Amino acid sequence: MKPADAPAMAQGTREVGPVFVYSSLFPNAAQPNAGLFIRERMFRVRAHGPMVVVSPQPWFPFQGLIQKFRPGYRVKTAHHEIQDGTEVFFPRFLALPGVLRGLDGWSMALCTWPLMRRLKRRFGEGIVDAHFAYPCGKAATLLGRWLGLPVSITLRGTETRQLRTPGLAEQVLRAVRDADMVVSVADSLKRLVRDAGGEADKIQVIGNGVDVEKFSPIEQAEARRRLGLPVDAKVLVTVGGLVERKGFHRVIDCLPEIIANDVDVHYVIIGGGSPEGDMSEQLRAQVRTLGLESRVLFTGPVAPAQLAEKLSAADVFVLSTRNEGWANVFLEAMACGLPVVTTDVGGNAEVVCRPELGHIVPFGDHDALRDALIDSLDRPWSREAILAYARDNTWDNRIDQLTAAFVAMRAKRKPIVEHR
Repeated sequence: MKPADAPAMAQGTREVGPVFVYSSLFPNAAQPNAGLFIRERMFRVRAHGPMVVVSPQPWFPFQGLIQKFRPGYRVKTAHHEIQDGTEVFFPRFLALPGVLRGLDGWSMALCTWPLMRRLKRRFGEGIVDAHFAYPCGKAATLLGRWLGLPVSITLRGTETRQLRTPGLAEQVLRAVRDADMVVSVADSLKRLVRDAGGEADKIQVIGNGVDVEKFSPIEQAEARRRLGLPVDAKVLVTVGGLVERKGFHRVIDCLPEIIANDVDVHYVIIGGGSPEGDMSEQLRAQVRTLGLESRVLFTGPVAPAQLAEKLSAADVFVLSTRNEGWANVFLEAMACGLPVVTTDVGGNAEVVCRPELGHIVPFGDHDALRDALIDSLDRPWSREAILAYARDNTWDNRIDQLTAAFVAMRAKRKPIVEHR
């Protein structure tokens, strides 16, 4: 049985059966940009079968007190939304802040088991498709065992930190071992799990893609006019949550030296606070301290439909990030004709994989980042080569790989009797 408002399957497509997407990070009315990369990927699978999303939200009885001092902390969501015809549930699970993180997987599974059991009875046998190995992947493998459902886990980058954390590393490796299928968005993540003692042979790499209809360049002068930027200046842009990991502050630190090299540079910062944090006030203070108020533009969060317009105003996309799995935003920037400057972490070098696409610099090397930015702003890049690369990395091939993997997983799994 599928909801009446769920999209019908396209003729001649591969049937994967009901898919229960399971991820604590997913867009919602309160945080519309949270986990967009998961929705972009998984909503394209809906042409191959019914889908429902379960997005568990951390909760504990006194978190309202913390929210008085940190307004962005654990933003309250509705319990249920309909997104583009697909039902999305936001059940709560008990999670004490800062302590007992090793119990989050069990708590998430126990608190969402009643909902998952109802969904199984409503939709029938399906796939639990979890995103991030811990805690969602751990919870999904427990639910799969209790409900007799096959489980897929997608590794997305948080595993890099967790595999270095005592207690969490074991949880990640256990989730990988217990899942029926594991997908990694980058080969670097697969190697990381292998080096930590995980089963690399069961992990297949399926990267993210880009929607070239949504992301395509508009005329640069017009895009700059809409943002109030000088037509003849050089413009850098970064998109992401305003958190330390993304490295906006590292780019801002480079601007005075770039300006000293006679480059009329402006920097556009697109994004806002996220579930990971919000350092917007620190970034604004840094800009004031360096006297860069006329050079740095904070746009705030931007809806995906308007993002291509903002990207088109720039000359170079930069992300001085501490860690990434596979950053969709690189392909989105390239689909707007921009070269990318980023750090040699996670799967970044797998996306920016050729010299004609941009620069990869060592993380934490201020001089290398500055020099790469100066070179990138001065170099005559081939926009056609960059656009062609983006067109070669659309979502179509990725979804074909993913649905084939789902079908194969279901075909080889032996039925398990649900625990009652």
